This record gives sequence, structure tokens and C-alpha cells, in this order.
Amino acid sequence: MAQESPVAITGFQGEDFKRLVEYGEWSVAFLRYAERFSHLTYFERHLLTDEVFVLLNGSATLFIRTDEGIRKLSMEKEMVYNVRRGVWHQILVSEDATVLVVENRNTAKENTEKDPVV
Repeated sequence: MAQESPVAITGFQGEDFKRLVEYGEWSVAFLRYAERFSHLTYFERHLLTDEVFVLLNGSATLFIRTDEGIRKLSMEKEMVYNVRRGVWHQILVSEDATVLVVENRNTAKENTEKDPVV
């Protein structure tokens, strides 16, 4: 019987969002340019998990909506942005961007709310 490799190596060069690793209750994904991440059309909030963003390449802007209004954060590379559970947010990225995303593995449409930008 073949022994499992002690290191699993994976990557993603495509567009949009792709989970790369899932283990226990968490997942790691890459978020890359896609039409839905090019302009602000909606905010979303996750009801069960925080969501962590780390800009690796390109540029990205994180939008946070609260009762006080919309906060626009120009993301810095290799800084950790932890969006707390229940916070309305959206991220827009450049065409050359790669963003590392960490969140609960069970984050899905069923426990995420979306609110269109008017």
C-alpha cells in the first residue's frame, strides 16, 4: 500500500474563488479576479464564521458596511484582515490579484446573507 505524502501541495491560477485545503472546521482558499470582484454590487455577511483575507499579489480593496456608513480599506500585502462574523463586507481586486482566504469549511449560501448595493 502506498504511503500518503506528508505534504500536500496545491495551487490555483484560474479566476474567481477556489477552496484549496479543507481540514476539520476550516478551509483555505485563493480569491482571484473575476467580474463579481471588479465592482461593488452587493455586500455579504457570514453568520457562522469570521473570514480572514491576506493580499499576496496585486491590489485589493475591502469594503465594510456598518450603521455609520461604508469604510473603504486599501489592503496592504501580507497584512491579515479579519472580518468578524456578521459584518457586512465585500472585496474588490485587480486583475493580477491573489488573496488568501481562511474561513469555516461550512461557509455557504445557506449561512451567508447578501444585500445588493442600491
